[in-house]
Amino acid sequence: MELSNHRWTAAFLAVSVLFGGTFVAAKTGLADVPPLLLVAVRFDLAALVLGGYVLTTHDWAALVPRTRGDLAGIFAAGVFAIGLANGLLFLGQGSVTSGVGAILFALVPIFTPLFAGVLLSDEELSVTGAVGTVVGLVGVAMVIELTPATLRATLSGGAAIVLAGAVSLALGTVLIRRSAPTLSSTVRTAWALPISAALLHGLSSAAGESVAAATWTPSALLSAAYLGVFAGAVAYILHFNLLDAVGATRSSLVFYVSPVVATLGGWLLLGESLSAMTVAGFGVIVVGFGIIGSDALAPLARRVRHRLVNRGRARGDDRADGVRYSHE
Repeated sequence: MELSNHRWTAAFLAVSVLFGGTFVAAKTGLADVPPLLLVAVRFDLAALVLGGYVLTTHDWAALVPRTRGDLAGIFAAGVFAIGLANGLLFLGQGSVTSGVGAILFALVPIFTPLFAGVLLSDEELSVTGAVGTVVGLVGVAMVIELTPATLRATLSGGAAIVLAGAVSLALGTVLIRRSAPTLSSTVRTAWALPISAALLHGLSSAAGESVAAATWTPSALLSAAYLGVFAGAVAYILHFNLLDAVGATRSSLVFYVSPVVATLGGWLLLGESLSAMTVAGFGVIVVGFGIIGSDALAPLARRVRHRLVNRGRARGDDRADGVRYSHE
């Protein structure tokens, strides 16, 4: 099924907006709640909402994992694609802006083909893909303004932690595809979210975070509600449906639209700004993915070009008719 299908296009845009809001909501919530605890509460809420949804909309037989692939897919989603990816994101988000965090997470489409090329027989990494990956990494260096003088600080700072989260998400996405589960993506996510919540609660405790240290202000509660319900249960249902429908590489395109939402939200709500180098770096990342996905995106580009040409011809015919009628 293609992304050009209106149903999947709508899902793609919805996931992009919901995930983009994650970075703004996380930045807001982190002012009052420790990072790993905030993520754990997010997945507590998401697990309750999604669990209730599948229990009321699915037969019992459709809820039970039946194969090793089902169990592997649940584990990959719960640990890598959801749990560790978001835990690392929230840890690193405290020291970078919403826009920069989203741009760094936009590397998911760059990392995904690397893992897919090794782990998936139907998504091997080509020479073109390797070139695109290098271009994308150059863009990341521009986003975080990496220089030899700042290399050590960058590798030990928030930017590196966010990048590790992007790697975890890309790996988890590919492992889900590799497992070939028979469960629907919604049911698989409903099983995965409690695993993610338990993992993050354990990591929060191990890191010495205290529940007493959290201050549940109105903004923190709104942040947790958005992260758990909208950017959690709803967004993950749509995202993993996209993964099953169009594959690991193309579904990861949502992370190229999310930075736009995150940047606008950070600017409007948090007073954040981006440097010209960061914006240029994101442009280079987009070029990198364009190189990687050139084969998959070529049919879509041809369809868009065909529509534009036909529209231009129609307007030209309309103008010609208007001139002819005026002379008559």
